[in-house]
Amino acid sequence: MQNDLYEILGVSRDATSEEMKRAFRRRAMECHPDQNPDDPEAEERFKQLQEAYRTLSDPQERAYYDRTGRTGSHRASGPFDFGFDGNPMDIFEEIFGQFFGAMGGHRQSDRGEDLRLNIRVSFEEAFSGSEAKIKVPRKESCPECGGSGASPGHGSSVCPLCNGSGRTQVYEGFFNFSRTCRRCGGAGKIIRHHCRNCAGSGLVTVENQLTIKVPPGVKDGTTLRIVGEGAKSRHGARGNLYVVVNVDPHPRFTRRDDDIVIEVPISYPQAVLGAQIRVPTPDGEEALRLPAGTQSGRVFRLRGLGVPHLGRDGRGDLHVVVHVEVPTHPTEEQKELLRKLAEISGEEVEPKSKGFLGKVWDILG
Repeated sequence: MQNDLYEILGVSRDATSEEMKRAFRRRAMECHPDQNPDDPEAEERFKQLQEAYRTLSDPQERAYYDRTGRTGSHRASGPFDFGFDGNPMDIFEEIFGQFFGAMGGHRQSDRGEDLRLNIRVSFEEAFSGSEAKIKVPRKESCPECGGSGASPGHGSSVCPLCNGSGRTQVYEGFFNFSRTCRRCGGAGKIIRHHCRNCAGSGLVTVENQLTIKVPPGVKDGTTLRIVGEGAKSRHGARGNLYVVVNVDPHPRFTRRDDDIVIEVPISYPQAVLGAQIRVPTPDGEEALRLPAGTQSGRVFRLRGLGVPHLGRDGRGDLHVVVHVEVPTHPTEEQKELLRKLAEISGEEVEPKSKGFLGKVWDILG
């Protein structure tokens, strides 16, 4: 390596691993030979960039380079070992996905773009499941050229670079990759006269109406994947559609995972004597027996009356929080009954006023 590795990567000597990762991704897109087909030195610069990142992303290699100015050799690494946690090939596809296909002959352009949109449903629709009608603007085959991209009445010729296969081979060290032909974009054909309606892309944007199923138990923020309902590729299948479900809150029910919490008021006599009350649930009212002496704030659990588990059998629970309500404007009869109850209980509800000296002695203890 003739140049400083930090200069090749475009970072300072105290750069963090995250800063180096971002710099490598940016420079890799700029330096890749496919992006510079007329530059004979592009491939060599790209290899230097790989070596710089391989060295600096490894803490031991980086420390050795900082001390000596030379790349270390304490470990043998392939050309695509970037020092990431996890599967190195996942990172390889993340960075170079637009240039190379995945292993096994799959190519990036075989599938159209994935689409994402948001929908809003009510609490009840999320609880029971529902159907939603959505409008999806997506790429479709051009009706004028039939998706060929060529102007009507004009044909196309076989691509001389890939001989009509749409694929070319790339050799990187011991690896042999198949990638989309950069000359024809994977079509295997060269178009001389482009369709005016689609500008030669073979695709136009069309708004489609779809009906999707919202399964019972979806939470706020749940993402539904609708396979094959994304944008269409010119040379392959559709991508996927990802629908993010936003659930409106309920005025009485509060959801916690698959459980539901509801607060229910009860009267003082019901709390003291016990009673059977009717509790609202998403399925209708349910009977709940209150034992005598129920305290305000007590929680009762009704099993299996919560939200259905998403994608599996069973439901959560309904938690009923009771609160004892005190009358704000009691009648004279109610007041008299409460005074008698206080006398029986030995409680002083209307203490007599003390004189001035009595209050002073109380303060002084």
